[in-house]
This record gives sequence, C-alpha cells and structure tokens, in this order.
Amino acid sequence: MTQNNSSEALKIIPLGGLHEIGKNTCVFEYGDEIILLDAGLAFPTDGMHGVNIVLPDMTYLRENRHKIKGMIVTHGHEDHIGGIPFHLKQFDIPVIYGPRLAMALLEGKLEEAGVADRTEIRTVRPRDIVRIGSYFFVEFIRNTHSIADSFTVAIHTPVGIVIHTGDFKFDHTPVDGEFFDFQKLAEYGEKGVHCLISDSTNSEVPGFTPSERAVFPNLDRIFSQAQGRLLVTTFASSVHRINMILELAKKHNRVVSVIGRSMLNVIAHARNLGYIKCEDDLLQPLHMTHKLPDSSVLILTTGSQGEPMSAMTRIANGEHRQVKARQGDTIVFSANPIPGNTIAVVNTIDKLMMQGAKVVYGKDQGIHVSGHGCQEDQKLMIGLTRPRFFLPVHGEHRMLVKHSQTAQSTGIPAENMVIIDNGDVIELGKDSIRKAGKVPAGIELVDTSRSGMVNDKVLKERQQLAGDGIVTIAATIDGEGHLFSKPEVHLRGVVSAIERPVLQSKAEEAIAAVLRDRWKDFTRELEGQIETDWAGLQVQIERELHRLLKRELQSNPLLVFLMQNPEPAEVKSTTPTRQRSAVKVAS
Repeated sequence: MTQNNSSEALKIIPLGGLHEIGKNTCVFEYGDEIILLDAGLAFPTDGMHGVNIVLPDMTYLRENRHKIKGMIVTHGHEDHIGGIPFHLKQFDIPVIYGPRLAMALLEGKLEEAGVADRTEIRTVRPRDIVRIGSYFFVEFIRNTHSIADSFTVAIHTPVGIVIHTGDFKFDHTPVDGEFFDFQKLAEYGEKGVHCLISDSTNSEVPGFTPSERAVFPNLDRIFSQAQGRLLVTTFASSVHRINMILELAKKHNRVVSVIGRSMLNVIAHARNLGYIKCEDDLLQPLHMTHKLPDSSVLILTTGSQGEPMSAMTRIANGEHRQVKARQGDTIVFSANPIPGNTIAVVNTIDKLMMQGAKVVYGKDQGIHVSGHGCQEDQKLMIGLTRPRFFLPVHGEHRMLVKHSQTAQSTGIPAENMVIIDNGDVIELGKDSIRKAGKVPAGIELVDTSRSGMVNDKVLKERQQLAGDGIVTIAATIDGEGHLFSKPEVHLRGVVSAIERPVLQSKAEEAIAAVLRDRWKDFTRELEGQIETDWAGLQVQIERELHRLLKRELQSNPLLVFLMQNPEPAEVKSTTPTRQRSAVKVAS
C-alpha cells in the first residue's frame, strides 16, 4: 500500500463497539471537522457493583469538542442512542440526524436528562441526503433490522464514499412491509464504494438470518395452547415482534396489559408514528385484567435479559406489587440472552418455574430470530457495495476476524482491510488504509442513581467490599504522639480465623510502633510551637495497617481508618480544625 499524507486522510475512530457487544460509537474526522455515528451504551458485568450503565470514554471528543459538526443516528436501539444524553452533558452536538422512531425516543431521553437545549434534532426519511460541515454529505438508506425505521448510511467524504451498514440483516418478508433498499446499495456499488464498514455480530453463523416473520407461526402455536394467563417478554425496542404479539393477542381474544417503563415508552411512540397498529381497546390497564378470565389476558413485559430492576425479574423474585407468577401461567421468553446475561436469564426462568409457571424459552422453540445478518447476509452486502477497503465492526474480536475472512472469500484483498479495536485511529486515504495511532478508549461508568460517574477508585473499593469485606479501625492519638486509648476494630463481611480482640491488639502494636519510630518525622518546632503533619502520619499508619491485614487475614479487605487527635489548645497543627476531630481515609 502507498502511504498517504495524514492531512489528506479521513480518520475513522471507533470509541465503542469493537471487541465487545454494545456502546457502538464511531468518529469520522477530516481536517478540522468531526461527525459522530451513533453513541450507545452497554450494560455492566457482574463485577461492576452498583453500576447501571457503561459508556465509552469520551476524552477524545471532550478535547476536540470545537470540531464536532453533527451526529448521524442509524436506529433507536439503546446500544446506539443510549449514551447521547450523558455525552451532551459534557459537550454540545450542533445537530443530530436520524430516523423518526429513534428521534422520538431520543427526544424523551434528552428532556428527562435536561439537555434538550444542547442539540437540534432533525428526522430523516429513506434516501434523504444531509450535509454536515464542509466535508460530509450523508444519504440514509432503508435497511431491515429488529427495530423499525433502521438505516444504513452512505457518507460522502473527500477521499471517497464510505458505507456504514449500521445493524442489519436482509429480511425479504419484513413485518412492516419496509424492504431493504437493494437498489440504492447496488447504485453505490456501481459508482464505487471506497470503504465498507459492516456489522459483524453474526459473522460466525453460516447461512442467512431468518426473517422476523418466521417467529409468527411458533408464537401462534404457543398462544393457542396456553390455557391460563400469557406473560410474554421481549426486547422493548423490538417493535416488529411487539406488533406480531399484539396481532396474535387479538386473534386469540386476549387483551394486553403492558408493564415496564421502557416497553410502555416504545409502544407509545411506535403507535404515534404508525409502526404499531392496534385498536385502543386491545390495550388495557393491569388492574382491569384482574376482572377477566385468565384465558383472556396477555401481559407484555420487559425483562427478557434478566435485568435486576425489570418487571419480569421482579415477578420471578415475588417482588412485583401487581403481578405474581402462578400455576397455569404460560411465560414466553421471546429473546435469546445477549453475551453476559445468560446466568441472570436462567436464574429468572428457574424461579418462575418454581412458582408453577410453564416457561417457554430457547432457540429450539423458534420464538426469536436475530436482527443481525449471518455470513450469507454479509456476503450479499459486500457483493452489492463492492468496496475497495473493508472494516469489520460491531462484535467481539473473533467475530471481526471471521468477518474479515468472509470478506476475503468474496475477493477483497487482506491488505485492504484492518482488524481494529476501540480507540484505534484508522487513516483512510485515496489509495490506502492503515492504523495510525490510538486515542483514549476505556469506559465510563454511571451509578445506579444515574446522577454521577463511578471512577476506577470507587469501583475498586466496591469490588474489595464484595470480595473481602471491610475493616474499620479507629484510633485516638494525642498531641505528643501517644495512643489515647486502645483502637476500635470492626469487621464486616470478613472471613477470618483470627479473633477480633487479637486483631485489635495487633493493630494497637502496629500503630504504637509507627508513633514510636516515626513520630519525629512528622513533627517540627516552628516559632516555639509544635507543628504536626497529621495527614502524613495517617498515611504512614495506614500503610502499616494494610500490611497487618494482608498478613493476618490472608485477604485484601477495604480499610477505613478513622484517626482522632484531641490536641491541647496551645499546640498548633497543619490539619484544619474541621478535619482534626476525625480524619477518614478509605484505601
């Protein structure tokens, strides 16, 4: 490959969605202009205690906020739009273009977060072309996915046309009758696509992904066999699936009650926009269903992924105020667990079965199909667009590798593609593609309160608490460097063979040793008065206590050290008065 001048290259910088599933976020930069494509979130792993949302590290965009000209949104899934309200608290985005359903969902999020004034939302329709900044023109191309109103985008740049597939599959019998725009893709293939950036989620799976309509007869069969109540859970954003469930409910003479905030929100917007069509009397409040026979009731709920606060999980735990699982219920999980959620889902299913419900789940039931294309879909995308260069995105590392192998089988040379990770800077020139450095690309964590970010130190403390418990040691030291009394020691969640009085005695010895050997290092006489570096002394004592705990407990509990120093009035200290009464340090 020839080397290009980086000043004439298009920079493509993924900040999320690589070597993982979720938080899809991509930066396109040329000259002094940046446009963003999607800004999603991911959900926490088991070790992220108290974390509600995982976001990509936005350091690069915070530092380059003056370059941001706008954003493109491909569709309304949380892993593509969920991060936008959080990012708008850190930097403005002049304009966001996206499909009607995604923009309707986003408007509500921005209003709730109080950042609606930090951007302008503009809806687009298939084949609309928008200009962003001086260098970018974007055409929106209808595709098919598991949510209505989803787009592939063609980005016209100074180095050539870049097509980003977004999430896609080729569905030849779409539930809403909106077909993938093959013609427009083929037109771009004829003109010449410089680079294809393509969804890799199902790159390990041979064949084509089945149509969404394929689940209809299987759901129909299950609904017809159910004698009691039906409870159905699926992704809240799976508008096509929800539409089919409502259609089947009407066919089987059941009224539908919806529980779960996100489900209610999506259905309301989808009905307003015409993506879900049903009579008003089909949907009934939950309290009205109590008066009806069980065979006339369908409850549609969130919680297909075992999310802790979702309605289905609370039902399984017996914590939902209005719905209890019982003998005779048929509960349908019309979704497969996404990576990392399998244990939570099977635990939920077990609990529902223990309460007497019949639970229908699993791939063999044919009640869920993916919204992502498999190998033959991916080959068709490459065949239609005929790109010169290729970037697999949206997937774990093995998926990216497999997708690149599929692309090579269609004739794209290996040297014309790159396997990338979050933060990699890809320079796409007129005749080359290459990695050219890296930007910060870690994660930012949002607390369950959604009111603040969880930094690395806080997360580490939570992991220590969960793993080894907490030890609190309180000591009072007078102004001459003597222990005023025995230190207090309290253990919570600590498994130890050593008795607390023994640990208390050893803590007293450790503190006394520091005071005996190091007291002079932290005091000095200044103008006839003794000045004490209490903060420095505290750090030194804490180090010794850490060593003591590791040695005696054979673990690493969180240590909270409380130090009091009631000094004579004439003794001057460098520690402010408000801190001298009790200094707390967590390590």
